[in-house]
Amino acid sequence: MIKDYLIVNKKILPDYYSKVVEARILMESSQCKSVSDAVKKVGISRSTYYKYKDYIFTPSKNYGRKFTLSFKLADHQGILSNILNLLRDHQTSIITIHQDIPINQAAIVIVTLDGQNLTITIDELIVILEALDGVYSVHLIAME
Repeated sequence: MIKDYLIVNKKILPDYYSKVVEARILMESSQCKSVSDAVKKVGISRSTYYKYKDYIFTPSKNYGRKFTLSFKLADHQGILSNILNLLRDHQTSIITIHQDIPINQAAIVIVTLDGQNLTITIDELIVILEALDGVYSVHLIAME
């Protein structure tokens, strides 16, 4: 059951990672009424479940559709415009933009995007964005 939910390279992860996800699914689907029941059924301890439950997730059906990027940019005119043009060129739709005031000649910008029609992978997009003049760093903050 759980094997259908995990993405790429699960071989490198300890088996209890997938068991944490499986326990969560059992509780969400009401097959188990408590954490104790779910962890017993999948074969992990409660402490393992609680240690990892906030860090391991199953992808949604639209996994990768919405994602948030954080940028650290030089305080120069046109840099954000270049980023937005590049995002448009790769078929993303902007959901939100938050830009802080520049401090120490750098501005932090957080952009949430709908990447349903993204023409390249998110990793490839980040590499291209990092190569733009005036972009100090790009980080993937969240993905749904």
